[in-house]
Amino acid sequence: MSASTIPHWDLTNVYPSLESKAFENAVEQVKTQVGELERLFAEKVSKTDAGTPVPELAGLVGESVKRFNEMYELSGTVRAFIHSFVSTDSRDTLAMKKMSEFQMVGVRMQNLAVQFQAWTGKLAPVLDGIIAADETAKAHAFALKDAAEQSKYMMAENEEALAAELGLSGAMAWNKLQGTVTSQLTVDFELDGEVKKLPMPALINLHSHPDESVRRRAYEAEMAAWKSVEEPLTAAMNGIKGTANSLDKRRGREDALHAPIDMARIDRPTLEAMMGAMEASFPMFRKYFKAKAKRFGKESLAWWDVFAPSGNANKEYSWEEARAFILENFGKFSPELEAFAERAFDSRWIDGEQREGKRGGAFCMGVPGVKESRVLCNFDGTLDQVSTIAHELGHAFHNECAYQAGKTELQQDTPMTLAETASIMCETIIMEAVLAQATDPQEELAILETRLIGDAQVIVDIYSRFLFEKEVHERREKSDLSAADLCDIMERAQAATYGEGLDENFRHKYMWTWKPHYYFPGLAFYNFPYAFGLLFGLGLYAIYQQRGPAFVDDYKNLLASTGEAPAADLAARFGIDIRSRKFWEDSLAVIGKKIDRYCEL
Repeated sequence: MSASTIPHWDLTNVYPSLESKAFENAVEQVKTQVGELERLFAEKVSKTDAGTPVPELAGLVGESVKRFNEMYELSGTVRAFIHSFVSTDSRDTLAMKKMSEFQMVGVRMQNLAVQFQAWTGKLAPVLDGIIAADETAKAHAFALKDAAEQSKYMMAENEEALAAELGLSGAMAWNKLQGTVTSQLTVDFELDGEVKKLPMPALINLHSHPDESVRRRAYEAEMAAWKSVEEPLTAAMNGIKGTANSLDKRRGREDALHAPIDMARIDRPTLEAMMGAMEASFPMFRKYFKAKAKRFGKESLAWWDVFAPSGNANKEYSWEEARAFILENFGKFSPELEAFAERAFDSRWIDGEQREGKRGGAFCMGVPGVKESRVLCNFDGTLDQVSTIAHELGHAFHNECAYQAGKTELQQDTPMTLAETASIMCETIIMEAVLAQATDPQEELAILETRLIGDAQVIVDIYSRFLFEKEVHERREKSDLSAADLCDIMERAQAATYGEGLDENFRHKYMWTWKPHYYFPGLAFYNFPYAFGLLFGLGLYAIYQQRGPAFVDDYKNLLASTGEAPAADLAARFGIDIRSRKFWEDSLAVIGKKIDRYCEL
């Protein structure tokens, strides 16, 4: 498969270049919007409180909401444009400079958001009257009430402003360091008789190579590579988690989980129900791990076998084959979904090539100014990567549903839990289609393997990441952690979840180095939302199987509304009780049937 056939994304319809007049004008316009909103707050908003006449407050709230939406739409477009360069080439010094400059503007926007949240908190006693008196406020009732509720967990306004400013040279700098170190690290690796300089995403993708000797050498090379950069990444972890702990304490949060649960728009009973069901499913997954190990003549899996293929895994997809397969099966779900995905492929919304300097993994980002999305992946021709493209296009379709419904930026503020809804649905559509087309047991085995690898990662490995992050936060309150500490915590977390299914001598103690989720400033525990997304998505897919095409319109309305209600209320539209452990157990039972079939084969 030639790299030249795999596309890079195109954002020239947004701005011609980072040096173009159009881009410079957009940046200046954002600064103007920020300045105007700052003046509005200084001259009018700051002089009001709950005692101000409601009609006056309603007008101010409505005007503020409109200005925030305009500012977020343009700034989100500028940020996405810059990020399209930074994420695909960490050596692009111009892009890095533009990102750094724009982050300074971001601090001012963050300070405005803090002021707005504090103000809505002060207006809480009369907020219902304000919402009733202004159409814009009414359309953003959920966002306003949520802001008022979260205002309880704020420091004084000057402290929040200082925290935002210091974040540039603190947590955000540590985040940038992690991204730069991991994206620029390369390994000289012998593959197919030729020594190649592989970026880390390409080396990590060798986890799924059919040849065990290649997988093992890749694992050993990966361990050595992460060892060589463990100190700066340890510093980054300590810096980010230490900052988070300090801010949580100052803001009156119960613990490090408090804010992520609120941001996910769920409650602790929901999280406990889901995590309890996941933990109870570990024996089921260990049955799968042991069965897989037995295929390799082993008692338990070494890490380099966790992602190994089974059965007839010789199928390699060209980019065009991946495209055609995704479009065909999206069309069976909804012609609208197929047409949307075709537009994404044809308009070069996807950056698929693996290359040095490009970030690993995959993501989707909205570009609100043009009502489009862009998808990054690292395509290697495997079924797993076909599934990944479908997953990220699901995120893009989620954005599309909100754009089509005319939702504003504040109305689109989707929690992490529900952000995975469409992506899991699209991934499930593709993997079910692959499974349905299997013509012999070895092909079925290979497909089940790919599916179960993904499911095991989202349930078992995600739980290990949850345990890891929980202990890191708890221990970071007392002192810095060393690289050895972080490796030890990770290995024990994997032991607690994978159990006897994973060889204790060959776990992945450096998993904490390259997963970017641990290094997101102000966003801890970006792990359990993936499990929520998978299990919620499986539940929705089961409803789709029952209702057929009649399901699609309700589903699109759900996607358009994910920023406007708590997760429990949105789930209730489909008769789902997310506080019930049974719902999560039923979704896990769907995976259990696949494990049983895998073991039969």
